[in-house]
Amino acid sequence: MKEELIRLLKSEGCIKFGDFILSSGKRSNYYVDIKKAISNPKILKIIGKMIAEKIEDEKVAGIELGSVPIATAVSLYAEKPLIIIRKKPKDYGTKSKIEGHVEKGDKVVIVEDVTTTGNSVLKAVKELRNAGAIVEKVFVVVDRNEGAKENLKKEGVELIPLITVEELYDKQKNNI
Repeated sequence: MKEELIRLLKSEGCIKFGDFILSSGKRSNYYVDIKKAISNPKILKIIGKMIAEKIEDEKVAGIELGSVPIATAVSLYAEKPLIIIRKKPKDYGTKSKIEGHVEKGDKVVIVEDVTTTGNSVLKAVKELRNAGAIVEKVFVVVDRNEGAKENLKKEGVELIPLITVEELYDKQKNNI
């Protein structure tokens, strides 16, 4: 399935070249556009199945917006409860940053589309831990290998990429 995912990401044009500012604030000459991929049901099914096969008794969390479709697919395949983490609390109703049921001691895995430094996902880890959840694993579709794995490890969280950016293209040659 991994080779099929790589082939589909390439054929969908998920690697873009140019001048980009990433969510980490870093500047990059390439961008991994997973949002384009997760709007393709064939790719989303593969991602959902690959991650679902690796989780055990955890609930599944996704961060708005990009990883929510991924978390939903994983939740459906694994038949595990879904949690959505907002970046900001809504300003009405419960004003919660967490949608879904989280109790003290619940094991939760977070799924993410792309990681660079891991700062976005670390915020989600802290939010879930503040709610009493146990978060030890984050699954990511593509890891850019720019510090996320190390930064998450410092917080006791294992980053598990489905693929790395090097598996998508040769960064030295800008060659897909």
